[in-house]
Amino acid sequence: MEALIQQKVLEVANHVEKQLDAELEQLERLDTDDLEKLREKRLKEMKQIHHQKQAWIAAGHGDYSELADEKEFFEVSKKSKNIICLFYKDGSPRCKIADMHLNILAKKHVEARFCKLNVERCPFLTERLKIRIIPTIALIHDSKTKDYIVGFTDLGNCDDFSTEMMEWRIAQSGAIMYNGDLLNPPEKGKKNPAIRSRNQKTIRGNNDSDSGSELDDE
Repeated sequence: MEALIQQKVLEVANHVEKQLDAELEQLERLDTDDLEKLREKRLKEMKQIHHQKQAWIAAGHGDYSELADEKEFFEVSKKSKNIICLFYKDGSPRCKIADMHLNILAKKHVEARFCKLNVERCPFLTERLKIRIIPTIALIHDSKTKDYIVGFTDLGNCDDFSTEMMEWRIAQSGAIMYNGDLLNPPEKGKKNPAIRSRNQKTIRGNNDSDSGSELDDE
């Protein structure tokens, strides 16, 4: 059995070596014109990325801003393809928590527009989007609401979840670029503070599964 294992390891090693030799041979065959074409292609790609980033920043990306009213919200939706908008209410502790994490993520993910809107200033939009719990984060793509993060249920049903946890949840909607594992939250496998006792009280003062507060409660 040991001899068989060694033989298999040797076969794999030989296969990898042949692949490397083939790649090296291909690189050696490249002449000056080929190398120049590769360089030009890379420079073009870098310029496109730079121009796209500048366009995002010009549209308000990179900052976490408060929108004055519904009119400004619709103006933003025309300029940005991906929008992460927090619907909040003054005096809500959990809205402040969501606020903190979104402020961090806005600077990291310039590919999306991060903003917030006071529900008391946008009753029509709040009703149209059927927002009943605060905080609610609307994830919008091409002027259409694709997903919602309602309360903190999807974030571990606790108040001390990590920014990475919110980033992962937002990425599941496709609103931001994400290099991690979308199937598993970043805190899985660790002693996760997001897993709390079911007796932990929410802002409502009971054990509601949405982990938020009703608009008419405060």
